Amino acid sequence: METEILARIQFALTIAFHYIYPPLSIGLGLLMSVFKGIYLFTGKKEYDTLARFWTRIFSLTFGIGVATGIVMEFEFGTNWATYSRYVGDIFGSALAAEGVFAFALESTCLGIVLFGWNKVKPVWHFLATVGVFLGSMCSAIWIVIANSWQQTPAGYVVAGEGMQAKAVITDFWAMVFNPSSIDRIWHVWQGAFLAGIFLVLSVHAWYLLKGRHVAISKKAFSTTLLIGTAFCLLQLLSGHSSADGVAKNQPEKLAAMEGHFKTEAADLYLFGWVDKQSEVTHGLKIPGGLSFMLHNDFETPVTGLDQYAMDDRPGQVNAVFQFYHMMVAIGGFLILLTLYASFLLWRGKLYEKRWLLHVFVWSVLLPQIGNQVGWFAAEMGRQPWIVYKLLRTSDALSKAVTANQILFAIILFSVIYTILFALFIYLLNKKIVHGIDEHEGENQPQLQTA
Repeated sequence: METEILARIQFALTIAFHYIYPPLSIGLGLLMSVFKGIYLFTGKKEYDTLARFWTRIFSLTFGIGVATGIVMEFEFGTNWATYSRYVGDIFGSALAAEGVFAFALESTCLGIVLFGWNKVKPVWHFLATVGVFLGSMCSAIWIVIANSWQQTPAGYVVAGEGMQAKAVITDFWAMVFNPSSIDRIWHVWQGAFLAGIFLVLSVHAWYLLKGRHVAISKKAFSTTLLIGTAFCLLQLLSGHSSADGVAKNQPEKLAAMEGHFKTEAADLYLFGWVDKQSEVTHGLKIPGGLSFMLHNDFETPVTGLDQYAMDDRPGQVNAVFQFYHMMVAIGGFLILLTLYASFLLWRGKLYEKRWLLHVFVWSVLLPQIGNQVGWFAAEMGRQPWIVYKLLRTSDALSKAVTANQILFAIILFSVIYTILFALFIYLLNKKIVHGIDEHEGENQPQLQTA
């Protein structure tokens, strides 16, 4: 197998595994802050108990996320040396900002959160919890900015020629607010919120089915469900805005996502199979639907893949199409699920529907799958460019690394990550099965808000 393909597979493996954990940390950070805030303003100790329980889960996801994230930074230097040199000025700024503004805040506040129970006043503990949440969100900002610059470069000039060429920042804020960064930050944040939200819904649905921690789980489930419903709907809006941005800035990527080959009025496919050379087959479509989504008109032409040379198109159009439509389908299902559950909650009949609680137990997988396939569609849809219109993926490789070396690394990482994932599931399951220590902290000092 070619060195380029193996290097891409290795990076896909390491980043896909890493991306299980940061979204969970961001989503759990949100709910930890909500539970702690409710406790602070109402004095109801069950919400402090919930914050304690989910903080333990958060610490597990945070630790693995940090460890697996470091691997990718080394991988830039080993497998993608030309790329690292080309984007070093851009990525160095973004990653330095992440360390200074995000990781420092998150890790410092996490120390207070983990070791400050009953040692600092509740208001300070709440602020530290919010600090952890904001730090995790800020970390996502800088990572997404760096990735968005690859998609829609701005605020730079190319210095040097040939193998020595590199992108140099000329306008830091133009780099930060590149054409796709804001839409993508909102979309990534909301996907991360949903990953944590549906983990909480899954665990408390399981407790309700088992008859454990019933009273506190109903409070946690109801609160989290309302938050989840709001973010499912917001995700629909940010997704639409992101698609509009892709249509404007990377039209060939949108054409691949929708399987649109000819520049003409475009149908909107709900599902199908893409013949690489011609069209979508065996699909269900809304005639003119894509034109309407983009231009509010069923007849307006949409740029197709026929406007680009074969070497400038995404190589795996069907894969991009399928991943994108999987993400959309998952998002649609979660909207319907949360709206229906919220309606039943309003009617006072939610907890009578045991089948629905079973659905929520397994729904924890869907935001994770949606996040993964969304990233796959975004990254595969950018090909053959690693930096859009500036640097091809085939030119970004390290020249000294061989296919056999990368293959060995893939096997090694597969073994290590399998063990690490099994350990994560074991520890997560152990904490969940152990349950919530509902009487923990009953002897703590009375709530003080100052």
